[in-house]
Amino acid sequence: MVTAQTSPARSVDPVQPSVIPDAAREHAADLGTFVAASPSSYHAAAEVARRAQAAGFTLLAEDAAWGVTPGGRYVVVRDGSVIAFTVPETAGPTTPFTIVGAHTDSTGFKLKPKPTTHGAGGWWQVGVEVYGGPLLNSWLDRELELAGRIVTHDGTEHLVRTGPMLRIPQLAIHLDRGVNDNGLALDKQRHTQPVWGLGDAQSADVLAALAADAGVDPADIGGYDVVLAETQPARAFGAGQALFASARLDNLLSTHAGLTALLGRASSEGSTGVEMFAAFDHEEIGSASRSGAAGPFLEEVLVRISTALGATAEERSRAFAASLHVSSDVGHAVHPNYAERHDPANHPVAGGGPILKINANQRYATDAHGAAAWNAACRDAGVPTQEFVSSNVVPCGSTIGPISATRLGIRTVDVGVPILSMHSARELTAVVDPWYLSRAMSAVLGG
Repeated sequence: MVTAQTSPARSVDPVQPSVIPDAAREHAADLGTFVAASPSSYHAAAEVARRAQAAGFTLLAEDAAWGVTPGGRYVVVRDGSVIAFTVPETAGPTTPFTIVGAHTDSTGFKLKPKPTTHGAGGWWQVGVEVYGGPLLNSWLDRELELAGRIVTHDGTEHLVRTGPMLRIPQLAIHLDRGVNDNGLALDKQRHTQPVWGLGDAQSADVLAALAADAGVDPADIGGYDVVLAETQPARAFGAGQALFASARLDNLLSTHAGLTALLGRASSEGSTGVEMFAAFDHEEIGSASRSGAAGPFLEEVLVRISTALGATAEERSRAFAASLHVSSDVGHAVHPNYAERHDPANHPVAGGGPILKINANQRYATDAHGAAAWNAACRDAGVPTQEFVSSNVVPCGSTIGPISATRLGIRTVDVGVPILSMHSARELTAVVDPWYLSRAMSAVLGG
C-alpha cells in the first residue's frame, strides 16, 4: 500500500504491480461490468438506479410526491442523469449536504434524423452527428453498437442497444500513400459515417433494427436519442496487470467510483449530513440542458429534500453554506511521449492516486478550503493524492464543478483520476486509481 500523504503531493511514485490490493482489482473488474452495462448515458443512469435499488434505495418519481424522511435512502432519474442520497436519522432543517458529482455522457457520435443512408458500392450506412470533442481517428475500424432510448407515440420510453453492428472504415494506405507522413485528416461529415450492411437501398432501415431490439413496431417510434458505443470489453493488462483500458472511462470511471462510495456507506452509522451522489448528462457539450449540471435537476432535488426536512429559505441557505460538493472527472496523466505538454512541476502519474484539479481562471472550482477538505479525506482514507494544473501554453478543460458552484453557491472542489488517451474511443488508466478515488470519496461522504 502506498503511504498516505500528510500534505498536498508534489511528486508521487506509482504503486508497484506486486502490491496492488485485491480490492483494487475487484473494483476495476466491477468498473468494467458497469461500463459494459452503460453504452449510453440513459443506460448508465438506469444502471445506477438498478444498483441503488438492489441496495435498498427507494426509487422516486419526479412527478409524484416524495415521502423523504430521516433514515431513508432514495434515488431519482431524469433522462440520462441520476441522483442517489441517504438522509441521516438526525437530519433537520439545517443539515448540510455532502455531494460527490460526475457525468454519465461520453464524446462520440449521435444518430441523426433520417438516419438510414445508402453509400457507394451498395454499402448500407447511417448518418451520425459528432457529439462533443472525440478523437475521431480512434473510432475507426472498431465494431460499434447503437445504444440509447426510443420513445413510442404513446410516450413510453424504451432503452435499446443493438450489440456490435457498425464500423467506420479507414481508407487503405494504398489509396492514401502519404497518410503516415502528412497526417490523417478526417472530414466530420464525409469520413465518419459508419457502414452496417450490404444490399439495395430499399432493404435498409436502421430504425427497424432499434425497434426490433425494443420489441415495438418501427412505425410506433416517435423520437429517439441514440449514440454509437464502442463494444470491446474492458480489460486489465500489462506488467503485473497494472493497466486498465476501457471505453467511456471519461466519465463512467467517476460515476462508478461515486456510486460505489455511496452504496458502501449506505448502512453506516453516525452520518451527520445528507450524503449524495449526482451524475449528470451532457457535460461533454457544456451541461446546458434540463438534465445537465447547468440545469435545475440538482437544485430541485436539494430543495425538495430540505423542504421535507422542514427548512425555511433561510435554513436552506445555511445548509448550503455548510455543504461540500466534490466534482470528479478524469484528468491527464503525464504522457510519456509528450511530456512537454504538461506543467513542468506538476506531473500526475498513473498509479499515484487521484488528482486535485486547480486552475487560476476557475475552469476548476477548487479553492484553498476545498483543497484542504480533499487532502484531509485522502489522508483519512490512506490514499495518495496528486495535483494537476495545466501548462500556461495549453488551454485547460473544465467540468461540472464550476457550473454547479455558480448555480448553487456550494463550495466545490474538482478532482479525478489521471488517464491517457482522453476522448479516445478507448482510454487508459492504472488499475489501482479508480479504487483510490472511490475510497477518498467515501471518506468525503463520511465527513
